[in-house]
Amino acid sequence: MTDTPSSHQVKRHLKTRHLSMIAIGGSIGTGLFMASGSAIHDAGPGGALIAYAAIGLMVYFLMTSLGEMATYLPTSGSFSTYASRFVDPSLGFALGWNYWFNWVITVAADISIAALVITYWEPLRFMPAWGWSLLFFTAVFLLNILSVRVYGESEYWFALIKVVTVIVFLAVGLLTIFGILGGQYVGLTNFTVGDAPILGHGWSGGFFTVLGVFLIAGFSFQGTELIGITAGESENPQKSIPKAIKQVFWRILIFYILAMVVIGLLIPYNSDALLGADVDQVAKSPFTLVFERAGLAFAAAVMNTVILTSILSAGNSGLYASTRMLYAMGKDGMAHRRFSRVNTQGVPVLALLATAVVILAIFVLESVDEGAYEYVVAASGLTGFIAWLGIAISHYRFRRALILQGYDLNRLAYRAKWFPVGPILALILCILVIVGQDSQLLLHGQFNWQRFCITYMGLPVFALFYVYHKLRYRTHKVPLSEVNLSQELD
Repeated sequence: MTDTPSSHQVKRHLKTRHLSMIAIGGSIGTGLFMASGSAIHDAGPGGALIAYAAIGLMVYFLMTSLGEMATYLPTSGSFSTYASRFVDPSLGFALGWNYWFNWVITVAADISIAALVITYWEPLRFMPAWGWSLLFFTAVFLLNILSVRVYGESEYWFALIKVVTVIVFLAVGLLTIFGILGGQYVGLTNFTVGDAPILGHGWSGGFFTVLGVFLIAGFSFQGTELIGITAGESENPQKSIPKAIKQVFWRILIFYILAMVVIGLLIPYNSDALLGADVDQVAKSPFTLVFERAGLAFAAAVMNTVILTSILSAGNSGLYASTRMLYAMGKDGMAHRRFSRVNTQGVPVLALLATAVVILAIFVLESVDEGAYEYVVAASGLTGFIAWLGIAISHYRFRRALILQGYDLNRLAYRAKWFPVGPILALILCILVIVGQDSQLLLHGQFNWQRFCITYMGLPVFALFYVYHKLRYRTHKVPLSEVNLSQELD
């Protein structure tokens, strides 16, 4: 069989509304619905607000950096391709495989968690957890194999459910604050008394505790980089990506900040109800608590449905992102060339099947050996932040190469503001969060090597990918004068 150009090209069928909702859906999920409670409990409302605002600012700069590159060179390979072109091919190789590895593990975890969440309803416990997991995985697999339009449409509605939930929560919270609905109004004293809030006597637990909330906020916002992956299948990336970036950032920031304010005004920061909330403990979600205290029946059931939707959305996006990254690496010669082939619908089926097989293998490993699975998960723990580092570095080099090679910056379809402050600030904050990955570990008098290795295992795994490619292909950092600024993909 002779390959034709069309056999390696995905279809540009994603609209602006798809891109906007995919980015929103990737960042609004269990991080907001569940983890926000423990963040406020640990650092107080003030500490949580500052942490989420700071990470939100970092994400804004990263999205504008990614947007500038994605409108210039829209490709499914996104930051892997950009790093290869603008920095070093070995960096692009490591970023690509690390990102693929991370999403593969994330999808395996998502289908396991979804099975736990659905058992909230006792009548649905008739099937074992692994049966539900396989059913959920089959569903997201079908959404990905049909066409990119089907994937985009499914993510649009998944994300819309979450957006509506946040809007309803904010409305209920405001009605409660003004005494129209039931519930306790704690007020600004929650921000100004005790040792938790920043506006009071300091940070709960000090700087390292708030640094830990930076980590929670960082994980909450991860997924916004999906807008770069989808650029390769956008109908009009030069128009849709800038519009999506502008809409997504402000919507996400407003949703997160306002939600934190509402929770801080209605639930005491030292309430045990905020501590330890997890996806299988929906009753402890701060959203559930606010709804219940406002007198809304079935709040837990509604939130459980939303959380289940969030998890399925994450699995759906994860399978899409990992498949497209493997497809792009196949095109760039960083994986087998067969992974770059697509069917008549523009779906890279072989890359999808290979990714699905590895996801199922990791799912089986989780069921057979939880100890080994813990290390596999740890190996991917820092991937999201490493990808963000790659975006910041690639954009810094990209813009410098444009200037050095005499490119007129006014010709850019989208131009990131605040260069070079934006990528440099994002780089610094990313490194800070990575170093403070386990802030409590830094506070203990007795150092725990096992915990340290599990926490930071993602760094040597990334380094192994990088060193392997560097030694095998003897690559070097691309001089700025030789950076390939062609807007044609190989």
